[in-house]
Amino acid sequence: MSQKPGEVDTSTLPEVESQTHTKVQHPWNVVALDDPVNLMSYVVYVFQKLFGFSQEKAHRKMMEVHDDGRSVVASEERERAEFFVARLHAYGLLATIEQSES
Repeated sequence: MSQKPGEVDTSTLPEVESQTHTKVQHPWNVVALDDPVNLMSYVVYVFQKLFGFSQEKAHRKMMEVHDDGRSVVASEERERAEFFVARLHAYGLLATIEQSES
Protein backbone atom coordinates (compact mmCIF):
# COMPACT_ATOMS: atom_id res chain seq x y z
CA MET A 1 0.00 0.00 0.00
CA SER A 2 1.46 3.34 -0.92
CA GLN A 3 1.67 5.97 1.74
CA LYS A 4 1.44 9.69 1.19
CA PRO A 5 3.89 11.93 3.02
CA GLY A 6 2.62 12.75 6.53
CA GLU A 7 0.27 9.75 6.74
CA VAL A 8 0.66 7.06 9.37
CA ASP A 9 0.50 3.42 8.40
CA THR A 10 -2.23 2.10 10.69
CA SER A 11 -2.04 -1.46 9.37
CA THR A 12 0.71 -2.31 11.86
CA LEU A 13 -1.02 -0.81 14.90
CA PRO A 14 -2.64 -3.23 17.33
CA GLU A 15 -6.43 -3.24 17.48
CA VAL A 16 -7.83 -1.60 20.57
CA GLU A 17 -11.28 -2.41 21.81
CA SER A 18 -13.19 0.53 23.09
CA GLN A 19 -15.97 0.11 25.60
CA THR A 20 -18.17 2.88 26.82
CA HIS A 21 -19.83 2.45 30.15
CA THR A 22 -22.64 4.80 30.91
CA LYS A 23 -23.79 4.80 34.48
CA VAL A 24 -27.46 5.63 34.63
CA GLN A 25 -28.35 7.23 37.90
CA HIS A 26 -31.78 6.68 39.29
CA PRO A 27 -33.67 9.90 39.84
CA TRP A 28 -34.36 11.25 43.30
CA ASN A 29 -37.93 11.62 44.51
CA VAL A 30 -39.03 14.81 46.22
CA VAL A 31 -41.37 13.65 48.97
CA ALA A 32 -43.76 16.08 50.64
CA LEU A 33 -44.63 15.02 54.17
CA ASP A 34 -47.73 15.62 56.26
CA ASP A 35 -47.66 18.22 58.99
CA PRO A 36 -50.38 19.44 61.35
CA VAL A 37 -49.61 23.14 60.80
CA ASN A 38 -50.35 24.15 57.22
CA LEU A 39 -53.81 24.54 55.76
CA MET A 40 -54.72 22.24 52.88
CA SER A 41 -55.41 25.23 50.64
CA TYR A 42 -51.92 26.58 51.36
CA VAL A 43 -50.29 23.26 50.41
CA VAL A 44 -52.28 23.25 47.14
CA TYR A 45 -51.11 26.83 46.48
CA VAL A 46 -47.44 25.92 47.09
CA PHE A 47 -47.62 22.86 44.84
CA GLN A 48 -49.14 24.95 42.06
CA LYS A 49 -46.62 27.75 42.43
CA LEU A 50 -43.50 25.62 42.87
CA PHE A 51 -44.21 22.70 40.53
CA GLY A 52 -46.65 24.31 38.09
CA PHE A 53 -49.34 21.75 38.94
CA SER A 54 -52.92 22.31 37.84
CA GLN A 55 -55.47 22.91 40.60
CA GLU A 56 -56.62 19.28 40.24
CA LYS A 57 -53.16 17.73 40.42
CA ALA A 58 -52.07 19.96 43.30
CA HIS A 59 -55.24 19.02 45.22
CA ARG A 60 -54.72 15.31 44.48
CA LYS A 61 -51.09 15.47 45.70
CA MET A 62 -52.14 17.41 48.81
CA MET A 63 -54.75 14.72 49.59
CA GLU A 64 -52.08 12.02 49.23
CA VAL A 65 -50.00 13.89 51.79
CA HIS A 66 -53.03 14.26 54.06
CA ASP A 67 -54.28 10.67 53.73
CA ASP A 68 -51.02 8.73 53.32
CA GLY A 69 -48.64 11.05 55.19
CA ARG A 70 -46.51 11.58 52.09
CA SER A 71 -46.58 12.16 48.34
CA VAL A 72 -43.90 12.06 45.66
CA VAL A 73 -44.29 15.50 44.07
CA ALA A 74 -41.29 15.39 41.72
CA SER A 75 -38.60 13.05 40.44
CA GLU A 76 -35.36 14.81 39.49
CA GLU A 77 -31.59 14.60 39.48
CA ARG A 78 -30.24 14.87 43.02
CA GLU A 79 -29.19 18.52 42.92
CA ARG A 80 -32.55 19.65 41.51
CA ALA A 81 -34.42 17.46 44.04
CA GLU A 82 -32.46 19.08 46.88
CA PHE A 83 -33.38 22.48 45.44
CA PHE A 84 -37.09 21.60 45.54
CA VAL A 85 -36.82 20.30 49.11
CA ALA A 86 -35.15 23.55 50.17
CA ARG A 87 -37.91 25.55 48.45
CA LEU A 88 -40.63 23.49 50.16
CA HIS A 89 -38.90 24.10 53.50
CA ALA A 90 -38.81 27.84 52.70
CA TYR A 91 -42.60 27.69 52.28
CA GLY A 92 -42.85 26.00 55.68
CA LEU A 93 -43.65 22.52 54.37
CA LEU A 94 -41.97 19.30 55.43
CA ALA A 95 -40.15 17.44 52.66
CA THR A 96 -37.27 15.10 51.99
CA ILE A 97 -35.63 13.28 49.10
CA GLU A 98 -35.23 9.57 48.54
CA GLN A 99 -33.58 7.72 45.70
CA SER A 100 -36.04 6.26 43.23
CA GLU A 101 -35.92 2.54 42.55
CA SER A 102 -36.65 2.98 38.85
